Amino acid sequence: METASLDLNLLRTFLAVYRSGSFTGAARLLGLSQPTVTTQMRALERQTGRELFERLPRGVAPTSVADELAARIAVPLDELAAVAGPTPPAGTRAEPVHLAGPAELLCTTVLPALAPLVAEGVRLRVSTGLTDPLLEELRAGRHDLVIATTRPRGRTLHAVPLMDEEFVLVAAPAWAERLRDRPAVEGPAALHGVPLITYAEDLPIARRYWRHVFGRRLSRTAAATVPDLRGVLAAVAAGAGFSVLPRYLCQDLLESGALVALLEPEDPPINTGFLVQRPGASDNPDVARVHALLLRSARTW
Repeated sequence: METASLDLNLLRTFLAVYRSGSFTGAARLLGLSQPTVTTQMRALERQTGRELFERLPRGVAPTSVADELAARIAVPLDELAAVAGPTPPAGTRAEPVHLAGPAELLCTTVLPALAPLVAEGVRLRVSTGLTDPLLEELRAGRHDLVIATTRPRGRTLHAVPLMDEEFVLVAAPAWAERLRDRPAVEGPAALHGVPLITYAEDLPIARRYWRHVFGRRLSRTAAATVPDLRGVLAAVAAGAGFSVLPRYLCQDLLESGALVALLEPEDPPINTGFLVQRPGASDNPDVARVHALLLRSARTW
């Protein structure tokens, strides 16, 4: 879809409707009347020649065309809003941006990406935890942004895809040498007798890998559980056994040879992470700056 010739005001209104899930909600956000929002969306649909929203009894649902358009314009419009937004009076600072997500992703990838903003004076307050509790806290107003490992249900939160994390089956070189090519030939039977190191007792990441790659149910218990993937990584790299880890977390060790991928399937399991916020623009312009930088940075992760 060509967006260069589309009216900027229409695109702003479109994004407000997309994020709020209704023409009424967008009207409140933008200080417009609902008929004006409706008229603008009809005009934008005429310009694009495509239906953007399915009208529902309560609110609207975006079409796939709207999803594509939102993905293309959200970052530049958020960046423009951050530049053009209200400037705090001299001597004052904007409120901190409350960001939450998985500890491993935040510490290894997200915080380094946000370092330039912190150096410029943006204040961050970072919380870690599991997706479901963090999303409930977001709904309650405790966070501005949450990085979630699953798309939130319902219309109370707005989520955009942030990154895809690939899962890889890994072990230290000593175990890899003993196993050689057996996992590719024998499948999971080759790993019998090799200790499994995992994130939690129910083996969530390993179970998904087994279903996706081996097409069967994982039926074994963990030798060690560590509720932080960085701890799992450290134990595996030290020779404790094998695990399934996100590639972003272990890429450096894989490249250095300190860790070995036991299998390289043509179709590895992928999990999409989402950047989630409550619908509507925040009064804090730094939230838009953090949101925009994360989306831009994620393209290189």
